[in-house]
Amino acid sequence: MAKKFQVEIVTPNRIFFDDEVEKFVVRTTTGDIAVLHEHTPLVTPVEIGRAKLIFGDENEQEATISPGILTVDDSKAILLTDAAEWPEEIDLDRAERAKKRAKERLEAQKKNEVDETRAQVSLGKAVNRIELAKRKK
Repeated sequence: MAKKFQVEIVTPNRIFFDDEVEKFVVRTTTGDIAVLHEHTPLVTPVEIGRAKLIFGDENEQEATISPGILTVDDSKAILLTDAAEWPEEIDLDRAERAKKRAKERLEAQKKNEVDETRAQVSLGKAVNRIELAKRKK
């Protein structure tokens, strides 16, 4: 059994997760990273994606996350993110509507009518939420 360490996922609205895990996996700007007990200290930006929390014995949970910052020391990882959701919290219809709006914004951007970066982020969030919600249902 691997040693456990503390993980906190904090959004502006709540402490989304605060417990011990064996492994914590997130997507950084340079690729996926797996954090274990006594990981080398670091601070890194995190991309839109999923946070995988592995408790051991094939017990794991996954959540969607928005961009943020991950800090790690030898016994604790803290992820500060704009938003995080468990699969059962995702309103699939709302996510589908957000995806459609983001695609429409990107089309309008071609005519210089909207901010492309904002539309890309909105689309990424919507697709991420849809994929996890559909996979977990």
